[in-house]
Parts: sequence; C-alpha cells; structure tokens
Amino acid sequence: MAYRPWSRAMLDRRLSHEFRILGPLPRPFQTKLPSQTRLPPSDLCRRPFNSFHTIFFRRPPHQHSHRYQASFSDLKLIIKLIAMGTTGAYDALLPAVPEWLNKGDNAWQMTASTLVSIQSVPGLVILYGSIVKKKWAVNSAFMALYAFAAVLICWVLVCYRMAFGDQLLPFWGKGAPALGQKYLIRQAAVPETGSEPFYPMATLVYFQFTFAAITLILLAGSVLGRMNIKAWMAFVPLWLIFSYTVGAFSLWGGGFLYQWGVIDYSGGYVIHLSSGIAGLTAAYWVGPRLKSDRERFPPNNVLLMLAGAGLLWMGWSGFNGGAPYAANIAASIAVLNTNICAATSLLVWTSLDVIFFKKPSVIGAVQGMMTGLVCITPGAGVVQSWAAIVMGILSGSIPWVSMMILHKKSKLLQKVDDTLGVFHTHAVAGLLGGLLTGLLAEPALCRLLKPESNTRGAFYGGNGGKQFMKQIVAALFVIGWNIVITTLILLAIKLFLPLRMPDEELVIGDDAVHGEEAYALWGDGERYDPTKHDPTKQDWHVSSYSGEIAQSPYGSGARGVTVEL
Repeated sequence: MAYRPWSRAMLDRRLSHEFRILGPLPRPFQTKLPSQTRLPPSDLCRRPFNSFHTIFFRRPPHQHSHRYQASFSDLKLIIKLIAMGTTGAYDALLPAVPEWLNKGDNAWQMTASTLVSIQSVPGLVILYGSIVKKKWAVNSAFMALYAFAAVLICWVLVCYRMAFGDQLLPFWGKGAPALGQKYLIRQAAVPETGSEPFYPMATLVYFQFTFAAITLILLAGSVLGRMNIKAWMAFVPLWLIFSYTVGAFSLWGGGFLYQWGVIDYSGGYVIHLSSGIAGLTAAYWVGPRLKSDRERFPPNNVLLMLAGAGLLWMGWSGFNGGAPYAANIAASIAVLNTNICAATSLLVWTSLDVIFFKKPSVIGAVQGMMTGLVCITPGAGVVQSWAAIVMGILSGSIPWVSMMILHKKSKLLQKVDDTLGVFHTHAVAGLLGGLLTGLLAEPALCRLLKPESNTRGAFYGGNGGKQFMKQIVAALFVIGWNIVITTLILLAIKLFLPLRMPDEELVIGDDAVHGEEAYALWGDGERYDPTKHDPTKQDWHVSSYSGEIAQSPYGSGARGVTVEL
C-alpha cells in the first residue's frame, strides 16, 4: 500500500496539536536525529493507528520501502529529540516564556490595548480640539490628555484591584496597588469570575486601564467650554474611584450583576451609559456656557475632527475585539459586528439629515458613527451579524430623534448644557444597545463567553425574557449610582473650588485659562485686547492686519500674524 508523505506544515501542526511541541520542526528533519537512532534517513509520514502510531519512511526509489511501528514512548523520545533542536524564541524554558503564556493571545491583547489607547490619545484629543469653537480648542484637548494620564496613575495605585480584584462588597473590590513585580508577571486572573487569560497580569492591567481612561474622556465632552480646569483635575480621580470601579466590578469583575448573568460584553453600561449619565449630571451642576457660545459653537477644523473620528472608529476593533481576553472566535465576531453596526448607523443618521434638513451633515455623520459603535458594544460578541445591522438601524435613528426632536421639547434637556450631546450619543445609545442585547443575544454565541449555559435573548425563547429584565435592572442601577455619586463628588469639590470658570475667562477662552492659543493669529508679541478683538464677532469679521501690541493679564499669548476674526 502506498502512503502519501505528509507535508512539513501538516506534520508541524499534527505534532504541535497532539504533543504540544512549541515551534516548527527543525529543518531538515533528518539532521536533527542522532545517528544511533533506528530511524533510516528519509521523509517522514505518519498516520494514527489505535494505541500506536504507525510511522512510514519513504526511502529513495532504488530501495525497498521500510515500515517502522513505534509505540507512544518511542514517539515521545523522537519528539524530545526534535524539540532539542529548537532554539531561541521557541525554547519553552526561557524565563520570559512560561508554559502558561500564549504568545498569540498576549500579542493580540497588547495590540487591542494600543488600539483603545489611540482612541483616546490622540483620537479624542484631536476630536475634542477640533469640534469645539476655536477659543476652546486647547482647553478641550488638554482635558482629555490630562484625564488619560491621571487615570493611569490612579489605576495602578488602587483602582484596578477595586474593579477586578477580590470582593469587598457585592459591587466593589478591595483596593490595592498593581505595581509589584510578583503580581504583574504572574498569569492574569480575575479572581471573582474564575477567568485566567493566558498572558501576564501586566497585560490585563493595562488593557483595562484604557477602558477606564476613555470613560472619563467621554464624560468630559459634556462639560467642555466652561468647566474650571482645576475642578476637572480634582474630579477625574474621585469619579474613577467612586463611580467607575463600582460599575466595572459589578458587571465585569465578578460582582452581583455579573453573577446574576447580566450581559455587558465590552462596556455599553460600564463605559457609555455611565459616561453619558454622569456627563449630563456634571453639566447640570457645572452650569451652562456663555449664551453666545451656546447659540453658535462651530467646529474650528472639520477635517481634523474627521481624523479624530476615524481613529476612534478604527480603534474600536481593539475595544470590542479585546473583550474576550483572547484571540478567539468571539473576538472575530465582535470586530465584524462592530464595523457593520457603525457603518449602518452612520448611513441611517446621514439619511435622516438629508430627509429632514436637505443636507448631509459631517458632524451628524460622526454622531451616527458614534452611536453605532456605542450601541453594538454591549452585545458585539453575542449577537449575529444580521442583528448588528438591526442595531445599526436603531442606533442611527433613535438617538437622532432624541437629539433633534425630544431634546428641543424637554425643558430639563434644554436647561442642561451638554456641550457635545454625550447624553444622546452615549447614554441613549448605550442603554439601547444593552436592551437590544437582551433581545438579540444568540445562545450559541453566548456559550462561548458566558458562564451560564442557558443565556439567550428574548427573541430566542426559553429564559430570554428574564435576560431582558436583567438588562433593564442593571441599567437602572448604573443610572442611579452615577447620578448620586457624580452629584456628591461635584458638591464636595464645590466646597473648595468653583466648578465653572468666571465669565471674564469664558469670554476669552484658552488664552485666559492656559495662556496659549490653538492657532497663531495675532501679531508678533501681541496679547488679547477686548477693544480690538471683540469675541462676539470673532467668527464673522473679515481679517485685517494690525501691528499694535497690547498687554494682557493672562500671560503670554500665541504669536504670529495679527488677524481679527
């Protein structure tokens, strides 16, 4: 009987699968076997045979074929000899490559972490700096940059283990540093969930930090253009400790909502519903912008705004793709669904703009993209791709209605100055996504991720109705907690610092707050002068040159050609 020899790739895969050989076989195979072995030099082919493995060696054509039947012990010896020939990165005994480390999972998780980081810095830094009025570009971008840095330090000092450590309360973990060498190089684990990803704790700590950071940056979008920067600097660590860690532990870290079976795949509740509700609450307590800013707040650079939005969209593949803690099937499904939903939502939002306003708005397209990304987040890995289209249609229309119609009819929403509409793009879209996940979660996909064996959406029958009710209860908990805690934090800060800038700084903007301007449009050495640079007309006038120099009490201003806008 003639047997087809296995190719080298087939052999590598087979041996790696059955005997966990790390790395490819040495090349050429024959030269790595000692001369005293009983194996003739030839090409190797093999096939399984009951309790033995029959190995066939095909000699050159002028020799008779030879068959050698080896037991498992013989095969282990062969494989050991093969493994001895491997070196370098494939050596399983290297100190930096413990046997529990999966290099593929670790590489993907660090890549996903980087993608989510890019969403914040430079993604949202660019988006915030360009979507606001020119005089607030520096302040808005800096609020995002500061939050990213402050969250990282607080995260490793105490907050990571409050969100993903041992349980202190049913909704809160025990705070402790995540800085020690022994802690960071051991295998990652979330103790209250039983999850043990195949990479070091350092990877998991940083990955979860990127989610915490972007939550605070999204919240900042509600208070741009008037919040006292010193009050913001105090608010970030306090809100991270007392609000974000509670939601993260409750839904992700093994808290009572996780144990109950609530589905929040990648942060529809923990991140987006929290940031939207807390942002609206903060906007209420901080107070509104100047009337002139509320009435006219055009972006200072639409193209840069699109660049920031693009970084946000592309980074969302790491946002949802990294949530399973592994480079697995669920990650692939999540990445595809994420992009499908975002594209659908963008198209629906733009279509509604054309239908009702006769023009496609670029800002509207960015908002539609955002609502689609937010809506799919709580269910990206547990819904089918046709469901992602359904979610995209709803996320492109329901938040559009809430922003364009309901907002104008609600006295409360009219009173609260939510600068970038974070309530609509994140709270409404995040809540919508969580509820739709309770309806559309597919049982087979849920089994890939959830510890409960019978998790499913309401549309799939069984106990799906209970799942939908769980999603509602979890949303109510997140909403209530964020309203109360955000209020208490801001009232506490208000005892020491004003939450809102004084009107004289609000008139000037960046130059008054930071002593810097986003664009060098004044003369060389010139400072802001209200008698020449009327802020109520700076978006309307034709530019003209003036060579005079005026002093300002707010420090050094931007330098360049003098232009009155």
